[in-house]
Amino acid sequence: MAIRSYSGFGTEAGGGALLPKGTWQPAMNFRYFKSFRHFRGAEEEAYRVEEGSQVINNSYFLDLSLTYGITDRLYTSVILPFVYYDRSSMYEHGGNPKEDDPSTPENEYWPGDRHSTYAQGLADMRVSFGYWLLDPEKHPMTNFSVAFGVKLPTGDANAQSFFYNQGPEKTQVLQGAVDQSIQPGDGGVGVTFELQGYYMLSHNLVASGYFYYLANPRGTYPIDGRRGPSEYSVSDQYAVRLGFNYMLPVEGLSLYLGGRREAIPSNDFLGSSEGRRRPGFVVSIEPGLNYSKGKWSANVSVPVALIRNRTLSYSDKQSGRHGDAAFADYLINAGISYRISPKKSHQDLPVNLEEN
Repeated sequence: MAIRSYSGFGTEAGGGALLPKGTWQPAMNFRYFKSFRHFRGAEEEAYRVEEGSQVINNSYFLDLSLTYGITDRLYTSVILPFVYYDRSSMYEHGGNPKEDDPSTPENEYWPGDRHSTYAQGLADMRVSFGYWLLDPEKHPMTNFSVAFGVKLPTGDANAQSFFYNQGPEKTQVLQGAVDQSIQPGDGGVGVTFELQGYYMLSHNLVASGYFYYLANPRGTYPIDGRRGPSEYSVSDQYAVRLGFNYMLPVEGLSLYLGGRREAIPSNDFLGSSEGRRRPGFVVSIEPGLNYSKGKWSANVSVPVALIRNRTLSYSDKQSGRHGDAAFADYLINAGISYRISPKKSHQDLPVNLEEN
């Protein structure tokens, strides 16, 4: 699946922190997962791992963000993401159809050799503006924010790598576009919507939630694949995160436990849904740990997949087939941020009324 980085969730990457006016918050968020288990619908095709034909994607994301408090309630964020992908497969490097495929001539089955393709560099950056709906001074126990933004196609959507065992005699090494799941960019200008909030249930227990949706109006974009030109779908994405933070006796330390869902829908909110895509969703349980001290904040979480489902794509529905996709067992997410408060002017300094 082409689930890319969501640039952290809420304050994981500093993208939606409650910042006083004039405060800057640079942040860094790291995310990694290894997808290798193939699903068609909700059913795992376990034989792929058993026979060694599974596709293995190692995906690394590094998001650099900068958030600024325009007022105590209005903020803006810029997120600059970088990616590195390593995709290992057999079918892309000379593999033929399966032995039991009637269209395959007898004695011509060959699974191929396992090789890797790579993609790296700047991905699609995001700029957004958010607003806290409640006055932080009057409502310190709960608040909600909404944010709107734009995703720019700064990432390469036609990244190239080398494919082995190509051509009629399977003796050629050809250069072509890598699979959609490891393209740094998706080729479109997108619109983002975010909603987040928190509610203090007690002095040491906080409930929080986050929702993110990326709408891509562009329908498809062309790529120069190893088998010739093809049209990839510029798909929407969304994510939901709900959980609880429990404050531990150690100052600044808290435990997090929640659930999250990340998905690529079959049909887009705006524009066409045609083109090649692998829609589906992952539902995970997410344990985590947060720590803050002074102006520093850090977090780490390891969502573990409970449900994985490769849903029918728009093309699947038209053709009557059901494609598969590879999913990860878990992902690793870690972030760190730092607050830079505005310097007080001379007029802001306290005055000693007893001085002459």
